[in-house]
Amino acid sequence: MTPSLQRFDASADPDKIVAAIDQDGAVIVEGLLSADVVDRVNDEVGTALEAVDPEEELFNPIMKAFHGPFTKQLAGAPGLSRTFAVDVMCHPLLLAVCDRVLLPSCARYQLNLGHLLQRGPGSDEQVLHRDEAVWSDMPRPGPELQLATVIAFVDFTRENGATRVVPGSHRWSDRNLSPMEQILGSPPPPESVTYAEMPAGSAVVYLGGTIHGGGANSTQVARRGAHLSYCLGWLRTEENNYLSVPPALAATLPRHAQELIGYAVHDSIPRGGGYLGMVRMQDPVELLARGELPT
Repeated sequence: MTPSLQRFDASADPDKIVAAIDQDGAVIVEGLLSADVVDRVNDEVGTALEAVDPEEELFNPIMKAFHGPFTKQLAGAPGLSRTFAVDVMCHPLLLAVCDRVLLPSCARYQLNLGHLLQRGPGSDEQVLHRDEAVWSDMPRPGPELQLATVIAFVDFTRENGATRVVPGSHRWSDRNLSPMEQILGSPPPPESVTYAEMPAGSAVVYLGGTIHGGGANSTQVARRGAHLSYCLGWLRTEENNYLSVPPALAATLPRHAQELIGYAVHDSIPRGGGYLGMVRMQDPVELLARGELPT
């Protein structure tokens, strides 16, 4: 029997969503974004996304193979779309889930990356993987490092490449192996995989330890989505968000967005720890508010 993911409306109790994520490793939240937000993000990133060259050289050739030759990846979405930075990255429900999943292990969490991904016709299935593998030096078992989402900006269907998810894989014993050992191990059996089919504006929300991957696009229409993830505030992020959203641009965003992007001290002193990310012994988000950060 093919597994499935629990589905919730965006008005659902965050505690119930977190309980389902704890059980299955992922959930689908329908109606996370309104049609207006979806349209505005599509408008704001459309020109830049269409200009992306899938053949462009990346910092590591493995990354091109990982995403495939027909995928357009637009990095730094919060710096390209104000709607993405304010209405998507700072969505109250996503942050409420982050509060429950990540805050037990850090003083504040942060944006890990915000990308637009457009899997074009002909895209093959992406290799199934765990996002937390980017922090491969972190001993396991350990705290949850990341909460991630793939948000549909068009309807996701099995035919156009809906995200494949392996429910329950966050509890598998191989999660404690190194990423290389996981790759060399046996792949998840096909019957363990489900597809996050969902209408535009919906999201699949999952843990860093949940196995997933993009699906194959056998249609003639590109499948556009966003990969938005948050991580513990004391980790190095996948994307250098300070350069993707430099101070002059960050200064135009609401304070909460600035804090998520990383323009705030990770202050663990009240928790008996130290601090990370200060500038001149000041909280940079305060310096940004006073126009004292160099641009």
